[in-house]
Amino acid sequence: MRRARSRPGTGWSPSCSARCRRAVAGFEDAAARWNGRYAAEGFLFGTAPNDTLAAQAGLFAPGDRVLCVADGEGRNSTWLAGRGCAVTAFDLSEVGLAKAAALAAERGVEVDYRRASIDAWGWDDPGTGAPFDAVVAVFVQFANPSQRAAMFEGFGRALRPGGLLMLVGYGPLQMDYRTGGPGILSHLYDEPMLREAFAGWRIERLHRAQRMLHEGGGHDGMSDVLELVARRT
Repeated sequence: MRRARSRPGTGWSPSCSARCRRAVAGFEDAAARWNGRYAAEGFLFGTAPNDTLAAQAGLFAPGDRVLCVADGEGRNSTWLAGRGCAVTAFDLSEVGLAKAAALAAERGVEVDYRRASIDAWGWDDPGTGAPFDAVVAVFVQFANPSQRAAMFEGFGRALRPGGLLMLVGYGPLQMDYRTGGPGILSHLYDEPMLREAFAGWRIERLHRAQRMLHEGGGHDGMSDVLELVARRT
């Protein structure tokens, strides 16, 4: 298997540099940032699963062992567990994890929640549950280019041969829409980046569209969305 690669991001444009600097500053203490966002009443991104994940429900069978990356308040992990998957999910925010655990209890499902950053997660560590049948990563766009490269490589190590990756993220036009996401151009995806990063994988779907999202207050409005479904070879 060829390991996933991630090319450098496209960088900052002069017109958005001040906004980008403010956004970068917000990620310097990522745990505090996300704890603060998740501490608000309700669920930042709602409790329904991401619409791409829900639309591809047939890819996940009961008993599949699934890893949810940076799962936040648990909307995706609890939905997968409700479909009979054996789900492990991690996030940096203890506030988000507490809300996820409460949501799982409310829905009567079990999820193995772990607190970890994407940098510290043991992708191929059997203690985390690896190897998995599927990895789900939805809007993990606080990752800068170097973190993204390591994360993409980690996806391959976390999956069994033939295992499924579902990746959803924002494209460059999101800088104009500003309806969610990090507000940092180099953190966003485009099709050539993903084709290069997962060149050694079997890409089953790579789709980009400008469309409406309604996921709580965190993702709300016209958005530039990329969807990747690929299998480790």
